[in-house]
Amino acid sequence: MPAPPPPDPEFVLRGAQTAVHSLHFYSGAQGQERPLLLSGAQSGLVHIWNLQTRRPIATLDGHGGQCVTWLQTLPSGHQLLSQGRDLQLCMWELAEGRNAVVDSVRLESVGFCRSTILADSTQRWTLAIPGRGSSEVQILEMPSKTSVCTLKPEADAKPGMPMCLQLWQAASSPRPLLLAGYEDGSVALWDIAQRKTCSRLTCHPEPIMCLDFDSQKAKGVSGSAEKALAVWSVDEQQALQVCGTQQITNPGIADVKIRPDRKILATAGWDHRIRIFRWSTMKPLAVLTFHSAIVHCVAFSDSGLLAAGSGDQRISIWSLYSHT
Repeated sequence: MPAPPPPDPEFVLRGAQTAVHSLHFYSGAQGQERPLLLSGAQSGLVHIWNLQTRRPIATLDGHGGQCVTWLQTLPSGHQLLSQGRDLQLCMWELAEGRNAVVDSVRLESVGFCRSTILADSTQRWTLAIPGRGSSEVQILEMPSKTSVCTLKPEADAKPGMPMCLQLWQAASSPRPLLLAGYEDGSVALWDIAQRKTCSRLTCHPEPIMCLDFDSQKAKGVSGSAEKALAVWSVDEQQALQVCGTQQITNPGIADVKIRPDRKILATAGWDHRIRIFRWSTMKPLAVLTFHSAIVHCVAFSDSGLLAAGSGDQRISIWSLYSHT
């Protein structure tokens, strides 16, 4: 029997008006059947979408017309972080319909690297941002903006700029760790408390564009400008090890996300395609062809919905391989 054809999107959101570069689901108000979806556009606007009416319920304008590259809500659910190419990281208060910038952090790097947070409580959280020096990462305690440290590669390492970051914490340790993908194709694991690199691994011959990490399995995946995904793991000695690579048809992966249930992952392709893999084996499951321009970003909701944002100004919403 031939494999069934890939599905169509469940629905499509139109109205971003410029290329969509960042996506994030959040639960919003209680009692909603579906989460809200936040999208960041080339125009500098953040749209908050109601997925039941399929229309934006609010538009946030805080980045002076510069592209919004990263969106993240805090554990309280009512505070949003947005990062733009205007070198501002804005903190928004969304509770009770408010859409106001309540604080901001000035960024030093003009690169494309998205920030990352680690929240151990609703009051305090850790923020990692690209630093002032070309290879540096700055760690801040928030919301006080207290500088914890600046992570600088060893003198003999020349990894280039950090391209993507992910803070995480092992279940067995209270100490936060940082995974960073660099311009030279390497991934580094940093111990923030000791300000040192635990391990560095060259995964790609091209700059790493994106990574995601499964802290339960201590296993991660990264994508670059080449035609392959790299899968790697962190052992109990905090050493990075290559698990394997997964070839794809065309070069360029802009984003990769593991679904919260850790069953599948999705990639955003320069070739306009969304690719779905089984996370445990990296078996290819589907190639979703809907967009007519580069797919810049993908995001999963807690319930398993997949959203993809593209240079064609559209956001596709997919329901794939349900949790059951």
